[in-house]
Parts: sequence; C-alpha cells; structure tokens
Amino acid sequence: MSRKLRLSASVDADMLAAAQAAVASGLAASVSEWVNAALRRQAEHDRRMPAFDKFLRDYERKRGVVTEAEIRTANRRARARAIVVRAPVRGSSPR
Repeated sequence: MSRKLRLSASVDADMLAAAQAAVASGLAASVSEWVNAALRRQAEHDRRMPAFDKFLRDYERKRGVVTEAEIRTANRRARARAIVVRAPVRGSSPR
C-alpha cells in the first residue's frame, strides 16, 4: 500500500453527498477511500488519453475523419450487442 497523505479540498456539495451515500450504503469504507478511488480513476483516464488521441489521429489520417453519423451507428451497434447485468434492487422481489 502506498503512503497516505492528508488532503484538504473544496468539492461540490452533490459530490460530497455522493461520497457519503457510498459510505452509508457500504460501497466505500470511508469518504477518503471513495475520493482516492475517484482520483485513481481520473489519473488512469488522463494516462490513457494521449494513446487514444494518437490512435484516433492515425486512424483518421488513414481512413478520413470519423463522422457523427458513424459514431451514432457504432454506438447503436454496441448497445444492440450489450448484455446488461444489474444487481437486484434492494427490497424488490425477483422477476
């Protein structure tokens, strides 16, 4: 485990409420854990973006600019193939 450092930060009220709700529901052990996980996801996203930008530049240089219509078509196809898996909602009966 890496060394932990103390942080003081101002956040939007709805984000603090989301963190507190995650703790209350058992999704996170603490607000600090929830914030650390969010920072880790953002750092990973930021790390990957340059590679994605390069891929897209190379793709568009070879095949032309990706149009909005192509993006919508790809999105529609991906959604059609998706398998949705959701945990049962608390208090609901199985279907």
